[in-house]
Amino acid sequence: MSDIPKRITELKASLADGVKLLAVSKFHPAEKIMQAYEAGHRSFGESRPQELKLKYETLPKDIEWHMIGHLQTNKIKYIAPFVHLIESLDSERLAAAIDREAAKCGRTIDCLLEIHVTDEESKSGWEWSELKAFVEQGGFQHYPNIRIRGVMGMATYTDQESIVRSDFERLAACKAALAPYFGEAFDTLSMGMSDDYLVAMEYGSTEVRIGSTIFGEREY
Repeated sequence: MSDIPKRITELKASLADGVKLLAVSKFHPAEKIMQAYEAGHRSFGESRPQELKLKYETLPKDIEWHMIGHLQTNKIKYIAPFVHLIESLDSERLAAAIDREAAKCGRTIDCLLEIHVTDEESKSGWEWSELKAFVEQGGFQHYPNIRIRGVMGMATYTDQESIVRSDFERLAACKAALAPYFGEAFDTLSMGMSDDYLVAMEYGSTEVRIGSTIFGEREY
């Protein structure tokens, strides 16, 4: 028997009130997702649009799919008709493209602003100064088919907890600074993964993105 339902139950028991578990299913087969689904879980995160589209087509339609990986503008069309939340909105160019594809589908697509807070160049996301200026100038008012729901980010990959805490503190501060511009719908702070989600919750995370603890090592 699979350990996946047991792991999900244990993880949910460890979460603070109001914190959502996003099961990161990228690179894992549909069979493993179904084991989580049959245990009652419905929210899954993927990083590749084509893989996400294929899983959407083959798995139950009440699954809530989140796009959490870097998104190229020419790939939005694969997920625009059904994606629940795009967590990796990291530029004005991408915002404009999501808005166009959402309009074609007659949808408003919920998005999170991915913010880059580490010194690691490999991680994507808005630079804070650029995002802050864009928001203050009312930049998102030009894109009526997207709704900004909050902030997403990743901490530095390190064993030094002080650095991880500093990154989460910065992300929480970014969300607080942006909140007055977006209203009540701006309610999500997505941060924390398998190794650091307990720390992320101390800084106000409302969604943790956990893959390996649930599904085991990725199957590339």
